[in-house]
Amino acid sequence: MKQETAPTGWMSLGIDAVSLGVDTAAVIGLRMATFSAGGPRAFHEATRMISEKFEAVAYLQMELVTGGLGSNPATIAHRTLRYCSKKVKANRRRLG
Repeated sequence: MKQETAPTGWMSLGIDAVSLGVDTAAVIGLRMATFSAGGPRAFHEATRMISEKFEAVAYLQMELVTGGLGSNPATIAHRTLRYCSKKVKANRRRLG
């Protein structure tokens, strides 16, 4: 079996994780502002937030057990971060 390598290495993975953390903090702040305003928009956002979490967990679990994320820990981590980053960036654009 061919050995997988991390797409760009562990240093890049760390930078991507920090970037995801910054974007996540921004989304949390934007969501808190929405929640503090109350009303139907806040309820819709809370419902959406919870459903996104369940969808992401289900998708990533299925990808992991079927080998869709790879077999090398670095590759799995990189692909997981990439998936999560896309979702968080989309939320940041939508909320911002």
